[in-house]
Amino acid sequence: MPRTVLGVIIGAALAMSGTTMQAVTRNPLADPGIFGILAGASLAVVTGMTFFGVTNPVTVMVLAVIGSAAVATFVYVVGSLGRGGATPLKLALAGAATSAALTAMVSAVLLPRIDVMDSFRHWQIGGISGVTWERLSLAAPFLIVGALICLFSARGMNALALGDELATGLGENVMRTRIVSSIGAVILCGVATALAGPIGFVGLVVPHLCRLLVGTDHRWLLPLSALAGAVLILFADTLGRVLVDGSEIAVGIIMPFIGAPFFIWIVRRQKVREL
Repeated sequence: MPRTVLGVIIGAALAMSGTTMQAVTRNPLADPGIFGILAGASLAVVTGMTFFGVTNPVTVMVLAVIGSAAVATFVYVVGSLGRGGATPLKLALAGAATSAALTAMVSAVLLPRIDVMDSFRHWQIGGISGVTWERLSLAAPFLIVGALICLFSARGMNALALGDELATGLGENVMRTRIVSSIGAVILCGVATALAGPIGFVGLVVPHLCRLLVGTDHRWLLPLSALAGAVLILFADTLGRVLVDGSEIAVGIIMPFIGAPFFIWIVRRQKVREL
């Protein structure tokens, strides 16, 4: 039962986080994994555990949120440089480069410490096994706060979709909406990563599928994304447990096989639109 509950929580959190990031950046390629935010949370957690002996679950979650926020800010600033501002392609490239660099740094931190690497190698892959009710109860307040921030920012996200100038003309404080929504997304992503490790593509696949059902109104899109994300994670976990007899494939390994083809389809679709 704790494993199932964790799958629901992780799927909902990552899906809502991805939906919010796509709204804030107006970028269909936005995703916690592609933007390097999962890698940032991983590096912060691994660094805290390796060098400072951090073991308290609440402290681990705080570290993950801080790492997520730092990387999200860095990627957006780098992607905004140059002519044209923060275009989808520039943000995706900045996120991919940052993710690769941070993943290498995680390996560099862990390699000299064989004992630590052995303890956290399963966490790095990303999975929902081995969770306890105690950890879930500690994470619940953070996740509720993050989800409520995103849900209460839904109207502002709808305004952002019209463009900054029109949103300002309608009375929306664009900068405040972006900052507040991003805080909610970062909390959800950071805590989910602290609980289950870096699981990618959920925040990319789910929002696009849900838009086909309910459109772009975030008052409906966010709750449906949370539900669909929970279903997707549980499906991937079940698939990983039945594919190989007598063994188990972690969710973090299954999701790229689902998300990578979808990511390619989105990129090709975006390129056709630009042409």
